[in-house]
Formats: sequence, structure tokens, C-alpha cells
Amino acid sequence: MKPAKQLQQNPWIRLMRFDKPIGIYLLLWPTYWGLWFASNGQPSLKNLIIFTLGVVVMRAAGCVINDYADRHVDGKVERTRHRPIPAGEIAPQHALLVFFVLLIIALGLVVATNILTVQLAIVGTLLAACYPFLKRITHLPQLGLGVAWAWAIPMAFAAEQQALPEVLWLIVVAIICWTVAFDTYYAMVDRDDDLKTGIKSTAILFGQYDLVIVASLQFMMLLFLVIAGHYFDRGWIYMAGLVMAAGYFIHQHLQARERNKENCFRAFLNNHRVGMVIFIALALDYRL
Repeated sequence: MKPAKQLQQNPWIRLMRFDKPIGIYLLLWPTYWGLWFASNGQPSLKNLIIFTLGVVVMRAAGCVINDYADRHVDGKVERTRHRPIPAGEIAPQHALLVFFVLLIIALGLVVATNILTVQLAIVGTLLAACYPFLKRITHLPQLGLGVAWAWAIPMAFAAEQQALPEVLWLIVVAIICWTVAFDTYYAMVDRDDDLKTGIKSTAILFGQYDLVIVASLQFMMLLFLVIAGHYFDRGWIYMAGLVMAAGYFIHQHLQARERNKENCFRAFLNNHRVGMVIFIALALDYRL
């Protein structure tokens, strides 16, 4: 049965996942990493507002296009069958219209920056729009999501510096590794249903080696952030934040070791704390 609380929620809010803000957090923290690195710890208020609102809008757009792409599949999966489109609450064409409206809003935000940021935003929009369809053609849709997620970093540097220094790609690679890792936990929840419906994912690709590969990706993420910290001359507070993040990764691994669906989902959710603790440490490191 569909929970009573969910029945009462506006279908448009559920379509854009405003009732489940975890995706906003997971995108917001690395976006803030980029702004703080790019601005030497002092991002402009204008860019902070633009990127914060942009995260909210683009995450909503990503959820809408994802549900549109999965409209013929979600109804066959227990966890997603009550989403607004398969439940018949919102017509697919109306969802697609909302997606384009959200893109227009996002474009309206980014034009207040500079031409380089706008150009990068167009590329980022294409990446976000393509991700949901990758699940049909490759077992690496999480890699596509990681690239889309990490695209906030060059955009942040473009907005703050109007330049793209090579060192920013260390942060990009770190975020890609992290995103593939946490979204694999998410995909492990749906692995059985995905096998039945033909949806591809890293959880299926990695098979029995899923936890080993996730741990390896998390290690690589931390390694790239350590190297980036060296190039940006970050101190012990930043490094302490990475150590705390490593502690969260160990906790996630222990949570998911039996591959129980609920625990895998909890491990996925825990990545909000990873992003938050790294950001807090980075911000404090610049201040102190």
C-alpha cells in the first residue's frame, strides 16, 4: 500500500523530489567545494546564491527527466511504482514541459555570471539530460551521473576566476569517483528489479566485487582530494575533514556488507555527511 503521507503530497513536489532533499545535499556540497577552492575561501555572494539556486533547480530537472525516461519501467519496480508518472497523476508530456521550464530557469540564473560559465552550463545541461537514458545502453550510467555531478566544478571556477586551471580536474575526478561509489550503493537497492526489467547499472556490472570496487573508488576520491589540497595549499583542518570522511566510508562499508537493501540505502544516504564534513573542514581551513 502507498503510505498515507505520500498520498497527501503534491505530485509535482514528488516529481521534482522536493520531498526527498538528499539529492540536493549530495550535489550542493561538492558545488560548494568548487566555489571555495576557486575563490580562495571567499566566494562572491552573487555566485553563492546563483549556484545554490542552480543546484536546486537542476536537481529537480534531473529528477523529472529521469522519471520521464523511466516512465515505462518505474511501474514494474516496487520502490518506484508510486511515482507520479507511472501512477497516472502526471502525464508524461506535462512532465517534459516542466523539465524544459526548469532548464529555462537555470539558464536565467547562469546568464548573470559570464560567457564561459554559460557555455559550460550548456554542456552540463546536456550531460544531465543524457544520464537517465544511459541505463538502457551501458552498465556505467553512474559514470555519466558522476560527470554531470562534477561539472559544477569547472562552472564554479569559470564563475569565480573566468578561467579553468588544470588543477580543478583533480576535484572533478574525485567527485566522479565518489558519485559512482555512492550511486552504486543506491543501485544495489534496485539490483534485483533492474535485472528483471533490463535496466543496467554498476551494481550489476560489479557483481560480487561491488563492495571492493566501491571502497576502491572511495579511496581514490580521498586521494585526489588530498592531492588537490596540496596544490591549493590547504592545511590540517582540511586534511582532518578527509580523515572524517574516510571514517564515514568505513561505516558505510560495514553497513552494506550483508548487501541488505535497507542498509545499502542507508549507506547511500550517509554520503550527505561525507560531503558536509569535507565542506565544513574546507571552509574552516580557509578561515583559520
